[in-house]
Amino acid sequence: MWLVQTLDAILPGSFTGFGLRSWDVTGLGGIVLGPLLHANWGHLIANSVPFLVLGCLVAVEGARRFWAVTAIVAIVGGLGTWLVNAPGTLTVGASVLVFGYFGYVVMRVFAPGRVSHRILYAVIALIVISLYGGSMLAGVFGAAEGVSWQGHLFGALGGGVAALAGRRRRPDRDVTP
Repeated sequence: MWLVQTLDAILPGSFTGFGLRSWDVTGLGGIVLGPLLHANWGHLIANSVPFLVLGCLVAVEGARRFWAVTAIVAIVGGLGTWLVNAPGTLTVGASVLVFGYFGYVVMRVFAPGRVSHRILYAVIALIVISLYGGSMLAGVFGAAEGVSWQGHLFGALGGGVAALAGRRRRPDRDVTP
């Protein structure tokens, strides 16, 4: 994201046009490219710290889980934003991933597993909610003009979907004598 913003600042033109353009089939590539693009340096800086913190909390479960969560969040968040935003609206920024990682960290508490892991996940979720919960709610329900509450909402929903889809199933026990 930082490299893309740096290149966007020094090269002629702007990369932001490659973001997610709602109701335009040619703009669906923004599901992949949009999180890498930011409107300005302030936008990038605002996304960077929560992206790193929450992304690391997802990544501790392994690279495979991190990329699966990222893909689910990007698809659910991107498609939801694409459908709900006003036609032609251009959306860029890693907020969809930030909110998605938040949703994942909070919802993974409900995945089956060892009690010790669930307790640890609950403690982490409470810390994350205390640090970011207020700004997450404000990002959905009190978003400023020009800020995509749709990306925030559908990113968080995507994180919840990823947590539920990624639940490890307990193996069936053989109860035959």
